[in-house]
Amino acid sequence: MVTVVGNVKPEDDYCHPLGPEENFNESVYFNFFDRTKQMGGFVRIGNRANEGHAEMTVIVYLPGGAALFNYKRPQISNNDGWDAGGLKVEVLVPGEKIRTTYEGSVVYLTDPRDMREPGDAFKQNPHRKLKLDLVHTGVGPMYGHVADEKSENNFARAHYEQHMHVTGTIQVDDEAPLELDGNGLRDHSWGPRYWQATPSYRWITGNYGDDIGKVISVSGGRTGGVFHKGQELIQITDVKLDTTYEGDTNYHNGLRALVTLANGDIHTVEGKVKGFIPLRNRRSQVITHIGEGMTEYTLDGTRIGYGLSEYLDNPD
Repeated sequence: MVTVVGNVKPEDDYCHPLGPEENFNESVYFNFFDRTKQMGGFVRIGNRANEGHAEMTVIVYLPGGAALFNYKRPQISNNDGWDAGGLKVEVLVPGEKIRTTYEGSVVYLTDPRDMREPGDAFKQNPHRKLKLDLVHTGVGPMYGHVADEKSENNFARAHYEQHMHVTGTIQVDDEAPLELDGNGLRDHSWGPRYWQATPSYRWITGNYGDDIGKVISVSGGRTGGVFHKGQELIQITDVKLDTTYEGDTNYHNGLRALVTLANGDIHTVEGKVKGFIPLRNRRSQVITHIGEGMTEYTLDGTRIGYGLSEYLDNPD
């Protein structure tokens, strides 16, 4: 039986009634990393039925720094499930096991930084066919919150996460499918959402195997997150984060975090970005930068893990 922390429940894995807000969004996100193959990525789909479309993203980081990428806004008219733009999410066992599949086109980016100009990137780089079939099985508690409907939160009114073991296959064009076996994190939120509703955040996720994983969160002056150690979930009470960037850009390439837990443990997390892609979200001429880094982590100088470091910044 799945362990649940907070006021979420396993049945929350399914879609919720469509809210009245124009910007109502219900999104699911799954990242995955295979340390042996030095590959990873994530899929995300957010239903914005009141706006008539979904937001679908798929990224696969390849060994050596290249990446496969696609983003679409397929038309939808309801919030009954996640199945649009070639990406489908199926709840196999609520709170415990989810299947994600994608079949469609992706752009092959030898240098993913080409995505700083998305139009040019899609025109000037070759396209490939991608088939992705993954099963995500919980290895830690579901944890999160469902806020009161009167909440003015315009980013993640209801939200939870869970560390996962991930298995499945990745196939590019007509090449033989590659078996994937690793770890990752899943994230589910619903309610009104504007990417521009928060000035900035650093969302640092990673796993060191089935037995230990982390989410480090730095947003404005607030720090937090969790470590999971088996089915035990330990809150992060303090984070001191230092980040290095590429030249004078906002493309992060390394980080070091000193993390204090509620039980008094202190951990050092060092991260090296192995694959980076700059994304953006545009609304009313405001462009939000979202830097996505496949990151190799070293925990306390000894244990190696993998995950994603996501850095979001709005103008000013």
